[in-house]
Amino acid sequence: MLYCQKKIINQKITKMKTVKFLVIAIAAMLMASNSFAQTTTKTETIKVSGNCGQCKDRIEKAAKMDGVSKADWNKETKMLTLAYDPSKVKSDDVQKKIAAVGHDTEKYKADTKTYNGLPGCCKYR
Repeated sequence: MLYCQKKIINQKITKMKTVKFLVIAIAAMLMASNSFAQTTTKTETIKVSGNCGQCKDRIEKAAKMDGVSKADWNKETKMLTLAYDPSKVKSDDVQKKIAAVGHDTEKYKADTKTYNGLPGCCKYR
């Protein structure tokens, strides 16, 4: 009788160890998948000078670089909504590129030669 009871107890202990191991393994996998799935996306709005649909196209095209997931310029508010991965690109890099195509931002001004090359409808100064 004692032998059977010991055997049953050992089987229960083995099952408990297996269940405990599985719970720990599943928890570890969940934590690992969460840490890999996290990507940091920063969203900000930037004032960008412009007037028309051509400006919108030019500004958004200049803003869309590697690491930028969204660039949407509003003609009425003159605000660019920018969503980007700060580990791949900096807001300053995007603003410099926008200024390089002729549109002033909060931090960077387009050079006179580039600005003067814009179509007449795009002149905002």
